[in-house]
Amino acid sequence: MSGIVDGTRPGSRPRIRWRLWLRAIHRDVGYFSVGLTFIYAASGLAVNHIADWEPNFREVERVHQVAVPLPAEDERVADTVRETLGIAEPLREVFRADERDLEVVFDRRTLRVDTQTGRVVEHAQEPRFFLRVANWLHLNRGKRAWTIIADSYAVFLLLLSLTGLWMFPGRKGLLGRAGVMALAGALVPALYVTLSGGP
Repeated sequence: MSGIVDGTRPGSRPRIRWRLWLRAIHRDVGYFSVGLTFIYAASGLAVNHIADWEPNFREVERVHQVAVPLPAEDERVADTVRETLGIAEPLREVFRADERDLEVVFDRRTLRVDTQTGRVVEHAQEPRFFLRVANWLHLNRGKRAWTIIADSYAVFLLLLSLTGLWMFPGRKGLLGRAGVMALAGALVPALYVTLSGGP
């Protein structure tokens, strides 16, 4: 408390050192926001480039071998392959690509089964580690409960911005370096909207 409130001379009213309060708030809010900032920054980078890649899933290809001979009926072949490979997800479709190749389709994978040799080529989509969860949070798939957390994070960012502007006096503060940097940052979106033609 002595670092926040002090007296300028004996007998005078204690003076609140409000800049120290701002620094303390800025520091602790910044520490608390690290996890959320990492999630939103990583997800933002991923989603910004959604035209170039799939941010939630990665494409994988595997080759398996199942025992032959396989059953004559297509549905029984599909069931045999599912059981052998331990696939629990629901089956969507089974169809013949040609006389010997059978396509077994699931939500996130497709199996191409050579019914004569038992060779199975699997094309699947697997969740990207961390990014799928980060994108789910960033795009507010959690709905109301996450909205409260996301709104709180937005308030924290505002606090960081405002306390950052007022933490330092003089040439380092709002009337000096801090003000120049804040103005430069504000010009980035303004110039982009102007030069790009806006919405």
